[in-house]
Amino acid sequence: MAARGEDIHGEAAFVTGLVDPPARVLDAGCGTGRIAVRLDELGYAVVGADVDEAMLEVARAEAPGLDWRQADLASFELGERFDVVLLAGNIVPLLEPGTLAAVAGRLAAHVAPGGAVVCGFGLDAAHLPPGCPVTPLAELERAMTAAGLALRDRYAGWDGAPYDASGGYVVSVHAPA
Repeated sequence: MAARGEDIHGEAAFVTGLVDPPARVLDAGCGTGRIAVRLDELGYAVVGADVDEAMLEVARAEAPGLDWRQADLASFELGERFDVVLLAGNIVPLLEPGTLAAVAGRLAAHVAPGGAVVCGFGLDAAHLPPGCPVTPLAELERAMTAAGLALRDRYAGWDGAPYDASGGYVVSVHAPA
């Protein structure tokens, strides 16, 4: 994307539209840390969490001063709350089958009052990695509602374009109800 001149930091730019630094951000499912590193550069207090230790090793090598934690999103407990809990990079459809409700509950437990849980993911095969199952938007909404989170906004992408149900991508913003 960067080689084509595309913005590779759309997720971080989206966060800047929600809260100002030094707000606390949990990059849940951070992978190799691209977004967490960018948010740190922008002045946010960031924690990156991922279940995959190999991914976290890459993140730690890239930014050894950041707070990287191994965590399963269906059962994690960090003992702290965040202004934004961010799930980017198709985390929702890549979850282990049957864990979305548990993940939503753990996300809700980690968002601060007045904060937001932000999930961006593909809604069809064209917007997902090969072989990745589609998670219907209604399934996300049920899980978030059951976890005590209410839909605040929905967009077609990280650029904040209005959501269109015929599109293949969604960024949903939920807040404690």
